[in-house]
Amino acid sequence: MRSAATVGGTTFLSRILGFLRDMMVASALGTGPIADAFFVAFRFPNMFRAIFAEGAFNSAFVPLFAKRLEGDGEASARRFAEDATSVLLAGLLVFTILVEIGMPWLMWLFAPGFGDDPQKHEWAVQFTRVNFPYLLFISLTAVQSAILNSLGKFFAGAAAPVMLNITMIAALFFVVPLATNPGLALSWGVMAAGIIQFIWLAVSCHRARMSLRLRWPTLTPEVKRLLLLAIPGLISGGIGQLNLTIGTIMASWQDGAVSWLYYADRIYQFPLGVIGIAIGVVLLPDLSRRLRAGDDQGAHWSQNRAIEFSLLLTVPAAVALAIIPYDIIKVLFERGHFHGADTHATAIALLIYAIGLPAFVLNKVFSPAFYAREDTRTPLQFAAISIAVNIASSILLFQFFGFAGIAMGTSIAAWVNTGQLGLRLWKRGHFLPDAQLLKRLPLTLLASAGMGAVLYVGARFLAPWFELRFIWSVSVLTGLVAGGLLAYAIFCQITGAARYSDIMRPLRRGGA
Repeated sequence: MRSAATVGGTTFLSRILGFLRDMMVASALGTGPIADAFFVAFRFPNMFRAIFAEGAFNSAFVPLFAKRLEGDGEASARRFAEDATSVLLAGLLVFTILVEIGMPWLMWLFAPGFGDDPQKHEWAVQFTRVNFPYLLFISLTAVQSAILNSLGKFFAGAAAPVMLNITMIAALFFVVPLATNPGLALSWGVMAAGIIQFIWLAVSCHRARMSLRLRWPTLTPEVKRLLLLAIPGLISGGIGQLNLTIGTIMASWQDGAVSWLYYADRIYQFPLGVIGIAIGVVLLPDLSRRLRAGDDQGAHWSQNRAIEFSLLLTVPAAVALAIIPYDIIKVLFERGHFHGADTHATAIALLIYAIGLPAFVLNKVFSPAFYAREDTRTPLQFAAISIAVNIASSILLFQFFGFAGIAMGTSIAAWVNTGQLGLRLWKRGHFLPDAQLLKRLPLTLLASAGMGAVLYVGARFLAPWFELRFIWSVSVLTGLVAGGLLAYAIFCQITGAARYSDIMRPLRRGGA
């Protein structure tokens, strides 16, 4: 809980700064052609980062590094990390050069709808070429973060996204007003953020006495083992990112859709990052250490508490996003070039994403159970089924509901993937719901429903206040959120979903 709170709390700060950043982006760019081009360009390096670094490489690297650290000591673990990082960097450097050269043709593949607007296509190519080297720096940052996480030091890696948001906010304040093209200025901001994040993690690794030296890339037996484990994860991560890419491809055919889905994605990513990613980041090294020590019972306990804790926070978040999506979008984004029609469209997408939010979080909680056992193939198989479901449902639903059909396909695919992961873990005996989990989950749903009713009534009563100037409308929305949190806490006490004494007891003992 303490480690997850460290990651979640830092991620919370990052998301708050991210909201500020996105509010400024919405005001400066709106949902026009420059905005669509920038969001496609911004997705490019982040998509490949999730595939190469945070996905395949990280899921294979952490268990191997943790085992080497436990069994052979820091010196051996450091040498393994240096060899692995050198190979990753060499591969990404070649990949980046090829992408930079082929960008005009790749853009026809990833955003074919931009072909109807040559200027938008040209902007997308230009913006992506500027910010794509961000992939190199953020991938190295992900490796450094994985090393620190394995050492039980979670703050530095969790704080890295804060640097991205601060850098982009600085660009929006000081550079964009002076630039002839705000999208290009923001793209340079992304590139600068990658360098700053890398330096931040390098200093943190140095303080942890785990600085890495750059070696000549060599396929040692350990690195070959890493790549063997990473290949299924690479494909799995690629499939997962392909879900997003397919959505972007289809959204490019509808004006404004790329931006609507982006802003909705940013909102539901808030609880996903604070809860799901935080739990997953902490759970993977914890399970790896327990399984290494032969503590299967402890591994089951960690898995159950991770699910209980994550859903205790995720279910009410999903209910809130489904109950007041319009009010959230209106207060946060409706100003400048972001208009009422954009608020309505983005709110629809957010409501649909909210339905899939618990599944997105559970994916982050279930996956470490496979990776800690060095099984990257099973998540790959289920991800393949998920992408098939996403493609079929998104294409079908897009014909009837436009951009909303893309969001529907994403949520449906997330639930399909979650169901497969959980069922396979249960069949293998790696996930055994204990009595506490089975008791608490229905109570969590009940408490969340009560909170949802309070939010609905409160939002209808406060609706006129959301029309006021920015500072007042944000204050009213903050008050509504605080009221929802208080109502949820009270309902949790009444139902027994989570009592104050249950939370404080392990913390008084020094953490769970």
